[in-house]
Amino acid sequence: MEDSKKLPWANKDLGQHFLNNQNIISKITDDFAEVAESIIEVGPGPGILTKNLAAHNQDIHVVEKDERMIEYLAPIVKADHINFTDALAFDFEAFINEKGLGDKTWLVSNLPYNISTPLLLKFLQTPSIKYMTLMFQREVADKVFAFASKKNFMGSLMALSQTYFKTSLLVKAPPGAFTPPPKVDSAVISFERIDNPVIALDEFTKFEKFLRAVFQFKRKQLGKVLKSYTSVEKIQAGLAHINQPLTVRAEALKLEDLQNLYKFLNE
Repeated sequence: MEDSKKLPWANKDLGQHFLNNQNIISKITDDFAEVAESIIEVGPGPGILTKNLAAHNQDIHVVEKDERMIEYLAPIVKADHINFTDALAFDFEAFINEKGLGDKTWLVSNLPYNISTPLLLKFLQTPSIKYMTLMFQREVADKVFAFASKKNFMGSLMALSQTYFKTSLLVKAPPGAFTPPPKVDSAVISFERIDNPVIALDEFTKFEKFLRAVFQFKRKQLGKVLKSYTSVEKIQAGLAHINQPLTVRAEALKLEDLQNLYKFLNE
């Protein structure tokens, strides 16, 4: 276990919680080590994951907003591989191409809780990111991965994630696995990009807009919800195409239904 006295104070504004559980650290840092060709870690903080990732002897770069972390990262990562910037404003695809990291880049992050969703959306749209190992607050993880006990689990974030990536649960992380402990449980999800997704990646924004319309009122009848998206006739034909009644609720649809409905309504 990491000695919390050696860690910097956690900046709440940046959503910082530092992992201290070695079993979880090992699972994260070994996840795609055998198949990835390069690694980008987002929000490495004091390098808790970075030390293990660097041991794989792959080309590793880090993106960190908190410049206090230089003293922790400098002994682990080459100076020109440390990027102090806001990940939300960072062009990952341009960076990967510029550095020649290839199309099997593995992105690793203990995601800052307060910006995990916008960061995920950004990563999903970066084609050269082939693999991801991401730590989420459990509330967000529930929106990304279908935990077995949950009914009517489908939502826009899950549909987007699973259209472009194969997802699996790597490990759960209780509050005690962090310093300082958050007030909620967390979970780590593994992502492997689908080479030929049913909805092409260049349609991501259009597909996301459709999903937002569908799930805006996910417990209301879809026949009524979609009236702001397209004509009643098109809605009727589209739902008939996926063998669903006008009264179906969005949250009850399967991923394949959503993909087929989107394609039909946007022909």
